[in-house]
Amino acid sequence: MTTVQEILRNKGKDVVSIDPSESVQAAARLMNERKIGGLVVTAEGSMVGIVTERDVMRRVVAEPRDSAATTVAEIMTSSVATCRSDTPLKECIGVMTRDRIRHLPVVDHEGVCGIITQGDILAFQLTEHEATIRYLSASSWDVGGEG
Repeated sequence: MTTVQEILRNKGKDVVSIDPSESVQAAARLMNERKIGGLVVTAEGSMVGIVTERDVMRRVVAEPRDSAATTVAEIMTSSVATCRSDTPLKECIGVMTRDRIRHLPVVDHEGVCGIITQGDILAFQLTEHEATIRYLSASSWDVGGEG
């Protein structure tokens, strides 16, 4: 059974965060610089929410609001689905599909220790499938005894 830990082992445990008092413009700039689609929102060392590109599009661009004058706290999602490092990937996929989310913070007893995305899961599964195909292609399927 594949778990979140296997993805974090390859991806790393880097979590990019932002303070809720920062502007949405600062959040968008940080996401752009880091080439990521979401930030964990932290206050005093604890996760208080998540802000994603989708939040920016729906709650700033579409309304419209001034991204420089709007704070992250005003548009973030505060009810955040999370997982643990020992959570099976199948369970994470179910949560992401059910809740229509693409980012899932990984939380342990000390707080946020990573984040996985739908893209991370897809890339991991693709690598596993490619390894299986290579293995099966290299295996001898010589049923008739010819070599």
